[in-house]
Amino acid sequence: MTHHEIEVTAELVRDLLRDQHPDLADRPVRFGARGWDNQLWRLGDDLAVRLPWATQSADALLRKEHAWLPALAPALPLPVPVPQRIGEPTERFPRPWIVTTWVPGEPADRAPVTNGPDSADALAAFLTALHRPAPEGAPVGAHGRAGPLEGSAEGFADGLASATRMGLIPDPDAVRAVWEDAVSAPVWAGPPLWLHGDLHPANVLTADGTFCGVIDFGDLCAGDPACDLAAPWILLPDGAADRFHAAYRPAPDEATLRRARGWAVLRALGGILIGEAGVRGRPGGKPTWGPPAQAALRRLVATAGRT
Repeated sequence: MTHHEIEVTAELVRDLLRDQHPDLADRPVRFGARGWDNQLWRLGDDLAVRLPWATQSADALLRKEHAWLPALAPALPLPVPVPQRIGEPTERFPRPWIVTTWVPGEPADRAPVTNGPDSADALAAFLTALHRPAPEGAPVGAHGRAGPLEGSAEGFADGLASATRMGLIPDPDAVRAVWEDAVSAPVWAGPPLWLHGDLHPANVLTADGTFCGVIDFGDLCAGDPACDLAAPWILLPDGAADRFHAAYRPAPDEATLRRARGWAVLRALGGILIGEAGVRGRPGGKPTWGPPAQAALRRLVATAGRT
């Protein structure tokens, strides 16, 4: 079932709550946001209902968040949407859904951070707290995420070729050089660490010029921290990545930083294609994804050779 087959309304949300969580059914319900996988409906002032609306994979991602995130959230220094209840599929809505805490703020693709130092410190503190050894049985990253970079070589080549054909990449050779250096770096030899797995501007919230929350843990997984350490180039303004690297603990070694730059290139290419060309996105793309992705690619190319 996709968004073409059912209309999610406030009335539907109330009916689902009334059926499975009646103690929450009398709270005010209003539309909150529509993301890549889910619709978000505000439930009073402090809760939200998330319902999958587009991708089939969203069902498993919601269950993963419900299973793992409540145990991780208390140690994290930024607010995250903590699952409170699970809704099971029914005839009225044949997919799972969850009730989470509501995290206020504006997505960084629409309200980029302006306070670079504070934002770098906040992001470093968040990832330092999250990047702990994961237990046996922790989820594995989808699409090669958090594994060896070479597993994403085809995706990189296709993305770079597509963006170059569309005239979106002014210097593809420079982008390729960053990628090739990253792929040649030694692989992660440490234990699998907990990772957010999808730190791009639409999944980080801002207020007063700095980060105030992190959302969408559907790609939560365990593996190489370089996947998340791409975030400084993607999320922070010019000149702030060095401060992040100085604050993150343990300090990343050269190989990890090289791999992180490769993950940042992949994320930037994806943002450019989705944002500026509409490729792989909803009809019309997501225009707010393009500018931060272009800025990230510019930073990565400009600092090539630095770790």
